[in-house]
Amino acid sequence: MQTKISSIFPVLFAIAVSAMVPSSASYAAKHHATKQAPHKKAAAAVNAQPSLAADTALAGNPPALPAKAWLLMDFDSGEVLASANADESLPPASLTKMMTSYIVEQALRSGKLKPTDLVSVSLNAWCRGSSTESCMYLPLNSQATVIDILRGIIIQSGNDASKAIAEHMAGSEEGFAKLMNAEALRLGMTHTHFMNPTGLPDPAHKSSAHDLAILARAIIRDSVDYYPIYAEREFKYNGIKQGNRNALLYTDPSVDGLKTGHTQEAGYCLVTSSKRNGMRLITVILNTHSAQARADETRTLLGWGFGNFEKVTPIQPNTVVTTAKVSFGKADTVAAGLGAPWMLTVPRGQQVQTSVQFKSGLEAPVTKGAVIGKVVATSNGKPMGETPLVAQADVERAGLLLRTWQHVAKLFGK
Repeated sequence: MQTKISSIFPVLFAIAVSAMVPSSASYAAKHHATKQAPHKKAAAAVNAQPSLAADTALAGNPPALPAKAWLLMDFDSGEVLASANADESLPPASLTKMMTSYIVEQALRSGKLKPTDLVSVSLNAWCRGSSTESCMYLPLNSQATVIDILRGIIIQSGNDASKAIAEHMAGSEEGFAKLMNAEALRLGMTHTHFMNPTGLPDPAHKSSAHDLAILARAIIRDSVDYYPIYAEREFKYNGIKQGNRNALLYTDPSVDGLKTGHTQEAGYCLVTSSKRNGMRLITVILNTHSAQARADETRTLLGWGFGNFEKVTPIQPNTVVTTAKVSFGKADTVAAGLGAPWMLTVPRGQQVQTSVQFKSGLEAPVTKGAVIGKVVATSNGKPMGETPLVAQADVERAGLLLRTWQHVAKLFGK
C-alpha cells in the first residue's frame, strides 16, 4: 500500500498546485483540494456563504468576508483590529494541530523532549493512506524523531504524527487532550474545548477565531526556535514529499505561517501571520467554501490591515515620563519611565494621547525597575493600550526620626 501511495502522490500534487498556485507548481501541495471532483468544486462555488460584515473594527471600511467567522489581530498587543463572529465555537479541523505542535515545542524548550527522541507509531496512530485524512505516512511500528514528527504535524498536517506524539507524551489521545485543554485555559482560550490532537470531527471539539488567534500569537512569541518550521514549503519523509498547504507561503513573502484546516463540517480554514515594515498581523478565517477562498479572504484581510494601520511610539524609550511621590523615603520623589520600548498599532494618521496612573500609597523602599504605575494610551477617547511605568532609581527607607516627621507632616497636610 505504501508504494502505491508514493507513486500516485506526485500526480495529486501537480493537480492541487495547478488549481491554487500556478506559479509555484513544484511546491504547493493541496492534498485536500485533490479529493474534490470537478462537480463538487462547482457546487462549493455555488454554495458560497454570504459575506459576513465586521461586528468589530478599529478602522473604517473593513471587508466583509464569506466565512462563518474571521478575525484580524495585532501580534504585538494582541488587540483585535477587526472581526466577525469571533467568539462562536466552531469546528477547527486541522487548526487543532497548532495546539498539538505548541505543546511539543514547549516540551522541547523545557527539555521534557529532545529533538532526537524517538516516537513509536502504534496501530492507532498509523495512517492507512485513506483519501479522507492527511498523513505524514509513518510506517506501522516504526519510530521517528520528535523533530521529524513536529515537521510532519506542521507542514504535512499529519494525523498519524499528531496521534503518535500524543501517545508518546500522554499515553493516549484522550490523555493528550487534557494537556491541550489545560494549555488552552492557561492561554485564555475561553471558547475552546479539544477532544483529540488532530481536529478530526467530534461534536464536543470546538474553538473560536479569537481563541485560535491567541494560540497563534503564543506560538510566534514562545516558540522562537521552532516557528520557522511554519514557513517551510515542503517536507519529505518516508520517500514522500509533500508541500505545505498554506498557499500564501508561495505568493506572499511577508507570510511565514501558520496552519490550514479542512473537514466537511469545518469547511476551509486558515490561520496566517504576516510581517511587513515591523508590523506583524495574525488572521483567522473559519469555514469558508474553498481552499482558494480561504487564501483570497486572507489576502483581503491582510491588505486592509496593513493599509489602514501603522505602528507608533507614544513615548520614546530611555526617557523620564514623570516623577512619582514617595512616602517615608530618603527622597520625596522618584523618576518614572517605561520598563521596555512601547509601540502601538493604530489607525493611520490617528493621534494618540497618554496619561499616567500611579499605584496608590507608594512607600519606600522602592527598587529601581519596580512597577509603580502604568501609562495608558487613548485615541479619540478610546483606550489603545497600556504599558508599565517603572522606577528609574532606588529610594531607600528613611530613618525613624525622618519617618516620624513625615507622619506628622501628613497629619497637618504638609
